Amino acid sequence: MDCVAEAAGRPRRYPSDLRQEQWALIAPLLPVPAADRPGGGRPETWCRRTIIDAIFYVADNGCKWRALPVDFPPRSTVFGFFSRWREQGVWDLVHDVLRDRIRIRAGREAEPTAAIIDSQSVRAAETVGAATRGWDNAKKIGGRKRHIAVDVLGLLLLVHVTAASVQDRDAAFFLLQRLRMLHRRIALVWADSGYDYGRLIDGARKVLRIVVQVVRRTDDMTGFVVLPRRWVVERTLSWICQRRRCVRDYERRPDNHEAMVTISMIMLMSRRLARALPQAT
Repeated sequence: MDCVAEAAGRPRRYPSDLRQEQWALIAPLLPVPAADRPGGGRPETWCRRTIIDAIFYVADNGCKWRALPVDFPPRSTVFGFFSRWREQGVWDLVHDVLRDRIRIRAGREAEPTAAIIDSQSVRAAETVGAATRGWDNAKKIGGRKRHIAVDVLGLLLLVHVTAASVQDRDAAFFLLQRLRMLHRRIALVWADSGYDYGRLIDGARKVLRIVVQVVRRTDDMTGFVVLPRRWVVERTLSWICQRRRCVRDYERRPDNHEAMVTISMIMLMSRRLARALPQAT
């Protein structure tokens, strides 16, 4: 299906709408429609570019799915694609391919060898159930906590969402295990003092063969200070919060919030890569 603006019947009016260069990057990474597979299936009614525009609109503006503007497909259709592609790992695939391309364009190898980890507590809306929310006593925030790992460029490697009551060092066991499974070459991870826990550091070194290096503040530091390596992951957290859907957690399921964080980085990376491409006429 032709997905240029004129054929889709919808003008490009929102800041979150895909540019033609962004769509050219993302479209080849999407799964083949069911109607085009050997087993067959019902043809898709809506242009996929319009579907992604709608998902990006929700991520960028933080509105309810039911509050999508009328020039987008029905919210059940849009949310159906969002959920199905989350379950199929499509968002992760698109994200990882774009990340690899940015790393290569920056003169690095696609697979990283070092990472930085950190966490961020965010307030939860009334849609978040009691079973998956908690209280972060240090930040005085009730809601959820997203634990992330990034490379030295600040590009997302992994996101894991828990209740805000989960300690950083406890979630780090799962985070580092997943990091080892997904990125086999990583050997060094920088972290803040919240991860300074003997069992975590020793276990990572002996079992996962990952060195966890804690970057500490010195006693003579007062106020805000840019710390080596740690500022990279803190900048990534600020990038994620540029999307209003990620400023607060509205998702009933933690994996939906993980998908929204991934989509926020897809939006950022696709725009970066599109700027380096010849402009569509």
